[in-house]
Amino acid sequence: MKRLTLVLGGSRSGKSSYAVELAKSFKKRAAFIATCAFLDKEMTERIKKHRRSRPKQWKLIEEPRDIQRVLIEIQKKYDVVIVDCMGFWISNFLIDNLKNEEIEKKIGGLLASISKINVTTILVSNEVGGGIVPDNLLARRFRDLVGLANQMIAKKADDVIFMQAGIPLIIKGEKADAKIK
Repeated sequence: MKRLTLVLGGSRSGKSSYAVELAKSFKKRAAFIATCAFLDKEMTERIKKHRRSRPKQWKLIEEPRDIQRVLIEIQKKYDVVIVDCMGFWISNFLIDNLKNEEIEKKIGGLLASISKINVTTILVSNEVGGGIVPDNLLARRFRDLVGLANQMIAKKADDVIFMQAGIPLIIKGEKADAKIK
């Protein structure tokens, strides 16, 4: 049965690790869509580390922008897909100088695509609402757009899990297994 799960949390909260363990628990054919772009040497090293941490039998797709296309293409090949993460995905559009309205449209389009495919989807996102109001426009736009994406996804999601210090807190849903380590 297909489900949409949102796993969100702050930096180093354990959200990506939890999403991977959750996907493994389904014991199905899995794909991992990574949205991070190779921006600098440190990020390149971080990406290499993440690649090594994922199960070898999973399909890894590095796609910083066109997640909708990838989901449509792989829907018959995989039962579970992780998209990690919404924050990087939105950052990529900010780097491309897209307007807020264009980014909001892409978020809506992603959710529309997810609703049309028969794949359990786990979206990973940053929780951005717990900090101070940023002092610059770009940081405020990022915070606002990721916060809006989280709201839009959570509304449609079957399960919403908030990660705090490596501990999953179920916000929405009954299927989510908080015991996954």
